[in-house]
Amino acid sequence: MNDTHEILRKIRRLELRTRRLVASSFAGQYQSVFKGRGMNFEEVRPYSPGDEIRAIDWNVTARTGEPYIKKFTEEREMTVIIMLDVSASGNFGSVEQSKRELAAEVSAILAFSAIHNNDKVGLILFSDLVELFIPPKKGRLHILRLIREMIYFSPKGRGTDLAGALEYMNKVVTRRAVVFLISDFLTGDFTRPLTVSAKRHDMVALPIVDPAEEALPDVGVILLEDPETGEQIEVNTSSRPLSRDYAELATLRSKELGTLFGARGVDVVPLRTDSDYLPVLRNFFDRRGRRMAA
Repeated sequence: MNDTHEILRKIRRLELRTRRLVASSFAGQYQSVFKGRGMNFEEVRPYSPGDEIRAIDWNVTARTGEPYIKKFTEEREMTVIIMLDVSASGNFGSVEQSKRELAAEVSAILAFSAIHNNDKVGLILFSDLVELFIPPKKGRLHILRLIREMIYFSPKGRGTDLAGALEYMNKVVTRRAVVFLISDFLTGDFTRPLTVSAKRHDMVALPIVDPAEEALPDVGVILLEDPETGEQIEVNTSSRPLSRDYAELATLRSKELGTLFGARGVDVVPLRTDSDYLPVLRNFFDRRGRRMAA
C-alpha cells in the first residue's frame, strides 16, 4: 500500500512540474514548430479570379458548367509517438539523476505539450525487445498512464535493439507521426530502419549522455560492469593513456551519431544528466521555428 501511495505521489509531482513547464514555456512553441500531417478537404466553392488553378475540381466544374475549386484546411491534429529506451544502461547515473529518470521527465513534457495542442500520444518502450506499445490516444488520464509506465515499467530485456524497435514502429504506426526517439544509443547498427523511419515520419532524436560516459573519473583501480551484458573489467582510471582513449572514443561516437542523424534530416536534441534540459529544449524549438519560417 505504501509503495502504491509513493508511486502515485511521484507521478503527481512529475505531472505538476511538467504541466507548469508546458504552460509557461513549451505549449506555444510546440504548436508553432510541429505541423499537422497535411491538408483536410473542407468544401468546394466557385472559382474566383486569383485562385490557384491547380485547385480546380474538374469533376464538379464539368457537372455544373462553372469552375469550382477545392478548399482545404490545414490538419492540425497530429500523432506523437514517444520511443523510450528502457534497457539496463538507462539506470546508470553518476550524478543525482539517472538517464532513465531524465528521459521520463523530458518525455512527460513532450506528452503534455502534445495533449495541450489536442494531439494523440502513443508510447513504445524497448530494450532488446519491444517491451510495451500503447497506441496513441488523447487525454490527461492517458498521459498519466504513459508517465507511470515510463517511470516504473520493469523490462524483461537488458540489452538494446534499436533497429528492431524502429522496424516495429514502422509497422504499427501507419500514418505520418512526430516520433521522439529517446535513448543513450548504446546499440548496434540501426541505419537502415532509421532511414525508413525518417522518410515516413518527422523524427527527433534525443540522445542522453552521462558525464562518466565521456570522461573516466580518476579514482584508481575499479571494477566496471556493463549493465546490459553483465561483463566486468578491471581498469586503472588513473592511467592517462586509458583516459585519453576513453574520451576519444566517446567523442568519435558522438560525431558518428550526429552524422547519421544529419544525413537523414533527423533533428537532434542532446540531453545530459548533469545539465538542465530546459535551455536545450528551448533552443531546439527556437532553431526549428526559425527553419520552418525561412
